[in-house]
Amino acid sequence: MTRPTWDNYFMEIALQVSKRSTCDRKHVGAVIVRDKVILSTGYNGSIRGVKHCDEIGHLIENGHCVRTVHAEVNAVAQSSMNGTNINNSSIYLTASPCWPCFKILANSGIKKIYFGEFYRDNKIFTFAQETGIELIDMSKGR
Repeated sequence: MTRPTWDNYFMEIALQVSKRSTCDRKHVGAVIVRDKVILSTGYNGSIRGVKHCDEIGHLIENGHCVRTVHAEVNAVAQSSMNGTNINNSSIYLTASPCWPCFKILANSGIKKIYFGEFYRDNKIFTFAQETGIELIDMSKGR
């Protein structure tokens, strides 16, 4: 068995985290890392204390389920709840961030975004370049 690279290791953990997702429209996992140490994880699911899609069904607006909080936002929120500084960190996502999530990641100090598949919004590439955030597509060469 070949030992995985650090990037593949963290992406595999993000894939495991995604299995906790409670919205079957898209299972997404997130792992925030700095200096090869996991700082926080998240998956897409409902607001704390509110029933999940897999319990009560989807809340669809404009073709999107708005009952869920996205994985990357949950990872940022978890780090905040636990007092964990994520400035100058990296995030591993099973799917690239949507535009609103990209803005949250940028403002939280994340400097590298690794993603396993592209999801919807090309704006992230333009603004990543402008903000100096590195986007790494891991779907190529995995």
